[in-house]
Amino acid sequence: MDRRNPRNGAAHPCIQGKYRLARRFSRKEVMRRTKYVLFLLLIVPSFATGQDSGIEPAALDGRDGRNLALDQFFPVPKLKVAETKLEHAKFPVIDAHTHFRYRLRSSPEQLDDFVAVMDKQQIAICVSLDGRLGDEFREHAAYLWTKYPNRFLIYANIDWQGDGDPDKPETWDCQRPDFGRRMSLALADVKKQGASGLKIFKQFGLGYKDADGSLLKIDDPRWDPIWRACGELGLPVIMHTADPVAFFDPIDETNERWEELHRHPDWHFPADKFPSREALLAARNRVIARHPQTTFIGAHFANNSEDLTTVAKWLEEYPNLYIEPASRISELGRQPYTSRAFFVKHADRILFGTDGPWPELRLTYYWRFLETYDEYIPYSEKPFPPQGFWRIYGIGLPDDVLKKVYYENACKLIPHAQEKLDNWRKAVAE
Repeated sequence: MDRRNPRNGAAHPCIQGKYRLARRFSRKEVMRRTKYVLFLLLIVPSFATGQDSGIEPAALDGRDGRNLALDQFFPVPKLKVAETKLEHAKFPVIDAHTHFRYRLRSSPEQLDDFVAVMDKQQIAICVSLDGRLGDEFREHAAYLWTKYPNRFLIYANIDWQGDGDPDKPETWDCQRPDFGRRMSLALADVKKQGASGLKIFKQFGLGYKDADGSLLKIDDPRWDPIWRACGELGLPVIMHTADPVAFFDPIDETNERWEELHRHPDWHFPADKFPSREALLAARNRVIARHPQTTFIGAHFANNSEDLTTVAKWLEEYPNLYIEPASRISELGRQPYTSRAFFVKHADRILFGTDGPWPELRLTYYWRFLETYDEYIPYSEKPFPPQGFWRIYGIGLPDDVLKKVYYENACKLIPHAQEKLDNWRKAVAE
């Protein structure tokens, strides 16, 4: 077999590399390293769990020099740093991003339990983003407001599918030419029922299909009547557009959230199947620019918490854009100097949000992040970090900024927020 390079007669690069390796290491060492590489190639595809690799999980527990599977990695920090014990938020809180339909499944017992947590943590009001429309809105309102009329606000949702066949997007309601007009009327109806806004989920741009099978375009003019109606009705629109940067990157050894994507492969949006993250965010921004009379809230720090310089530019360019940090203190807290400067400069444009309801311990991490200078704080109560192998640092916001973020900005933007906050304060004072 001729192993020379056919172009110039030199040895094939792979053979060159072998000879270089042989010159640097003994034959025994080369064989040992080759076996190790083959071992890694065998176990890496299932390294996060130790399953389907033919290797017993106990062999990947990291003990006694053994290899370690990622799902067995629970490092215990050895830092000895100050820790501020906060029992509740410093000021009343309006949580502008929660999911009571999807997380509590309409359980009265779980609702009672979480209201008790709200009382303890000084969360005056939660905004449930799962209201839907019509009878479903009335059902969700009865669940939250019958017993706790002053503790919850509710946003509506657009039903893009309607009675159409889930597998035949050409039959979906959004394909009808009068869809925008009818949704506008439906929003006017739920406003009369007490709705305070509209939530758009991330499937808009990443899941919902057009008649030809392509994904619905966020900035399609067909949806303009919806955004226009929200402006006329005074209903803010909170939009979850795209997702974290890592979810659009290849799942390889350089992806900093590889483990999370291994557990949730459906959270990955490869370039050959989905629009780019940049294209999705640009489409959202075009909608915001086209409707300056409508208030838009970019969920999850406009889903660009990894790049606060760009988020700041958006806030300057679009005066009708606001943001909130639900499920993003994991990103904001690992850039504490940048985050603190951002919060202070843009204090009038940031609402508070958690993506909850969450366990009480996770809520205290939000207070510590915003109120203290604590170092190396967990961002989740889970022993295994759900969004990345790091911890966060507090940004110690001044009181005037905390008040704006915790409740003042929400009272300015969200219908009924000020009224319900006043009622809550009266009840607490009695």
